Amino acid sequence: MIALTVVLLVLHFLSKDTDDSNNNIAQEAKYWVGVGRADCTGPVAQVPLMGYANPEQVGGGLLSRLYSRAFIVADPQRSKRLVFVSADIGMVSQRLRLEVLQQLRSKYGGLYGQDNVILSGTHTHSGPGGYFQYTLFWITSKGLIRPALSSIVNGIVKSIDIAHENMKRGRLFINRGTVENSQINRSPFSYLKNPESERNRYSSNTDKEMVVLKMVDEDGHELGLISWFAVHPVSMNNSNHLVNSDNVGYASYLFEQEKNKGMLPGEGSFVAAFASSNLGDVSSNTRGPFCASTGESCDNPQSSCPVGGAAMCMAQGPGKDMFESTRIIGQNLYLKAKELYEEASQEVTGPLSSAHQWVNMSDVSVELNATHRVKTCKPALGHSFAAGTIDGVGAFNFTQGSVEGDPFWDQIRDQLLGEPSNETKACHKPKPILFSTGEMTWPHPWHPDIVDVQIAAIGSLAILAVPGEFTTMSGRRLREAVKSEFDSHGTRGMNVVIAGLCNVYTHYITTYEEYQVQRYEAASTIYGPHTLSAYIQLYRGLAKAIALVSSISYISKLCFARSLSGLKCHRRWGCACAFSACLNLVFLFQTEHNFLTVEKYSSISSSWRAVLNDASWDTRWVFYWSKGSRGQSNVTIEWHIPAGAEPGVYRLRYFGHYKKRLLLLGTVTVPFEGSSSAFHVAAP
Repeated sequence: MIALTVVLLVLHFLSKDTDDSNNNIAQEAKYWVGVGRADCTGPVAQVPLMGYANPEQVGGGLLSRLYSRAFIVADPQRSKRLVFVSADIGMVSQRLRLEVLQQLRSKYGGLYGQDNVILSGTHTHSGPGGYFQYTLFWITSKGLIRPALSSIVNGIVKSIDIAHENMKRGRLFINRGTVENSQINRSPFSYLKNPESERNRYSSNTDKEMVVLKMVDEDGHELGLISWFAVHPVSMNNSNHLVNSDNVGYASYLFEQEKNKGMLPGEGSFVAAFASSNLGDVSSNTRGPFCASTGESCDNPQSSCPVGGAAMCMAQGPGKDMFESTRIIGQNLYLKAKELYEEASQEVTGPLSSAHQWVNMSDVSVELNATHRVKTCKPALGHSFAAGTIDGVGAFNFTQGSVEGDPFWDQIRDQLLGEPSNETKACHKPKPILFSTGEMTWPHPWHPDIVDVQIAAIGSLAILAVPGEFTTMSGRRLREAVKSEFDSHGTRGMNVVIAGLCNVYTHYITTYEEYQVQRYEAASTIYGPHTLSAYIQLYRGLAKAIALVSSISYISKLCFARSLSGLKCHRRWGCACAFSACLNLVFLFQTEHNFLTVEKYSSISSSWRAVLNDASWDTRWVFYWSKGSRGQSNVTIEWHIPAGAEPGVYRLRYFGHYKKRLLLLGTVTVPFEGSSSAFHVAAP
């Protein structure tokens, strides 16, 4: 008998209070609630971006700030707590999570730990990389980049600190509704392999439902919200070089600007998180895939074009460019969340509980039925992994849907990395293995074996913290199984939501049927064809437990001369001003300190006032590095003036650092700032 290896199982729960006095406070605060937001942007120039695995996609500036948004819910005695964090990053790594937990332990002792803290990434593909410990992710991220890792860790911890310090008696409300015109299934041919009877139960091949959790204090004052919705934040494509939070970040931006009126982005007490869910096969490029070479559709099983192959097949829309597409999708999400938030009336009540488990995912024995047992595999990636998706194409001649290996690439792999074992090949069938990452340990392990799974329950809301990207049907099966488990043990009516990309990243999780097709998502299901069955078994176990108890960086330093050039303005497209500065990498990110501001002149006070900063959607900070005899770099800051901009006198202001050599002290770094000339914005 193959035993299920469980390294650690932690259960925390609150017993149901049978005191009749609880029945008399239906309209009073049920919990203590705290919300917090902190900057976690990190480096914005000369740093690899995480998401498309494209080594040429290097940060070259800033479109929008990245934030960590933290939410703490505690029971009335504040003895039991749950923390949910949604961070504007690609995904959460084990190293990132462990460093966050270490800092929390040093500050709060055992109050916040692995059992009651969930860290979730929004999955933006335009944030800095370099915060993983596994070798596979080092290849495109150029190793471990400590400035990026530290910025994310510190931002997450600070957001939790703020939430902790601002806890107050509050109430929670849940609502759900349908979002239209914001997603497509990017692997519909895989989805069609699921049983017809199962598919007929659903009206769409994507999950269109958004779940919103509204938070207010005991007086009804608004605190924040968490929205869960399944969509890939890939409106900004792999040609983008500006750090940003993509469509879900833009939705947060719109909601927070609406609620924090008169405040600059990143300021104000209201916090709105648009968190990830089962987005594995869901694209925000709603016009679908077209051949860049010919313009014809390439919506076929291989996502390939007659001219140029798979590398030419790319999804588009809904806008004319990636900036407009980001706006459109983000606004759709914001408007639906706003509607659900305003109409939320179903109150969340009940005990807090959580279950957390470490498990060796490379060796899970799964009982499919009374007579049939299967097991998971050592991690491995298939050939179609290298093909990429219609949101971000791969390289060379790889195509999606490959169920046979390529002798040319297999021979190169065998020579450089070693041939996969027969056991691993057999376990992963029909996946043709490109990288047998579970058997590769130099210079460090390439993929995790030990993974943590987690459920947090706030009364009737169960949050499944999943360590990867579940496809649409995988997520449906998981939610249904967990809800059924709760029901069977007397905890009925649970609202089950999936929080994606939590705690550790294990790529994708497809259904067994989707796995047979071996498109990108299946080739990236690293623990083999029975991965989903294993996760369902594990999460059912966590749900049952809750119900029963009721509860090396490779980036070089940069140095340039300091100068300032003139301002160029145009009422239709905005203003741009160019600067250059002597910079060291550490100063290419300024957490909670602006690179730029747009300032408006007040004739009443005879002073300038910042009205926009580098977190504002209409501003862009673009860094260009050009090696020359003087080693100069150019920084261009832009303000794309919106139609509703208030007429008046404005200027652009830039903040940077340069290096100065002193006779006795050597080289020191000196801050500087520069302003453009004043310019007028007239009424349209």
